[in-house]
Amino acid sequence: MTSQTYITSLERRHQDLERKISEEMRHPARDALLIAALKRKKLELKDQLARAQYETAH
Repeated sequence: MTSQTYITSLERRHQDLERKISEEMRHPARDALLIAALKRKKLELKDQLARAQYETAH
């Protein structure tokens, strides 16, 4: 997998998590634990994405 492919994959996964979080937030009986877990995963992906972009640039 090339660096750009990896970055694109991370971006796509990050966007998918954002959609899932938004969908869950719209539910009247939202699951706070699920939302927190999704947000943690999203933050992990953001960190991975930042590292990958940094390594590609340098």
